[in-house]
Amino acid sequence: MDKAQADAYWKENIRTILSLLAVWLLVSLGAGVIFIHELNEFEVSGVKLGFWFGQQGAMVIFVLLIFIYVYRMGQIDKKYGVDE
Repeated sequence: MDKAQADAYWKENIRTILSLLAVWLLVSLGAGVIFIHELNEFEVSGVKLGFWFGQQGAMVIFVLLIFIYVYRMGQIDKKYGVDE
């Protein structure tokens, strides 16, 4: 892999990480703190949605972000020929 390809690989890698971190920030800070009162107007299985996001939903989203990252990095690695 030459320097231009390596730079493009890392640029795409960093873009993926930053976009997933933005989702993480939105879910953890947005749903758990900033928009909690608006979300509490809805219920999931008898539990207010704001509380649910703070206790359960955030963890589910974080695990999903891990799987999305692994999938996306597999695609990027194949694209640049550095897959296993």
